[in-house]
Amino acid sequence: MTPVQTPADLRPITALRFGAAIWVAVYTYWENLAGAGSSGLVDKGYLGVELFFVLSGFILSHVYLQSAGEKRFSYRGFLWARVARVYPLHVATLVGVGLLAAVALVAGMNVDGNVLSWVSLPANLLMVHAWGLAPVAGWNHPSWSISAEWFAYLCFPLFAFVFWRVREKPVAAVVGTAAFLTVLYYGFERVAGFPLTEATIRWGALRIVPCFALGCALYLVYRKTPLKAPWTASAVSFGLMVLSAALGLWDGITVLLAGALILSLASLPNERAGWLASKPAVYLGEISYSVYMVCVPWKLLAVNLAAKLTDAPDKQLQLFVWLAILALLPVVAALSYHLVEHPARKALRGMAQGRKTASSDKPQDGDTPKRVFQS
Repeated sequence: MTPVQTPADLRPITALRFGAAIWVAVYTYWENLAGAGSSGLVDKGYLGVELFFVLSGFILSHVYLQSAGEKRFSYRGFLWARVARVYPLHVATLVGVGLLAAVALVAGMNVDGNVLSWVSLPANLLMVHAWGLAPVAGWNHPSWSISAEWFAYLCFPLFAFVFWRVREKPVAAVVGTAAFLTVLYYGFERVAGFPLTEATIRWGALRIVPCFALGCALYLVYRKTPLKAPWTASAVSFGLMVLSAALGLWDGITVLLAGALILSLASLPNERAGWLASKPAVYLGEISYSVYMVCVPWKLLAVNLAAKLTDAPDKQLQLFVWLAILALLPVVAALSYHLVEHPARKALRGMAQGRKTASSDKPQDGDTPKRVFQS
């Protein structure tokens, strides 16, 4: 495994991950709420993915940047840890969507032909379906962002190389990445005809780059000097981010404000973070990946079943039914976390640790074997 002693956990931003996942979920389920009209804040729910991307850059820099800069970084161990983190649940939800679609077809229900896109399956299994290598958005569509994350993981040494060299100039790093984000967003929309923040399987790998870089740059600010009034900064940045999304302002503004919120919350010491550092809040943050990944499979199952039971036309559900389905999403996510995500991650990391221990126990240059103690 990567020879890094993990720094202190940042509980407030762990809890923030759940908020990002729910924002995406509400956006995804909104179309099935009877009478629901346009809502600026909900309509911008896809930006919850950008929040995840910025968080990813920040947290991975928090854990690995110094070791990478000081040449104490095991790239192979880093990638294995990332695979252990995201891959098992990715495969499990892909299979789950396939089974749901197959059952629906057997029951005589209509299923979008792209859901069971066999030609897209190899790219999905290799986690490269957001690199423009999948012909259609099939299977568990939200997993495109995991493919984008995988691209950022593979490129992490390059990010570390750049940001370690500007670690003494954190403000300049933030200004530079904000300018890069602005130019890229503007240029992409001019060329492609749609915002980069709405890209998925065709340009998802590019979509993560400015956000991940922003997270790395913001970490440099935190590393040098955490904010002096983090509660105030958190409240202001959160309010402005929500207002920006609700008013439908340019996505880049909302993303930059999300970055400010992450920096503000990270600056909160755990002992002063109150409910944000509580066990329930941190637990919800821990299952946020499961919330995101089971969002569409649960929607396919619950919305179709509820529509059939209530005779809802065009799958337009009454408010109390819709709220019940949304409220059960974290419950389903908790089950997937405890049954798939957490045990699989633990097993895969244990395999790597076992190989490392076995390798360390082998005699070297004629020496007798040594017992290796693991912390």
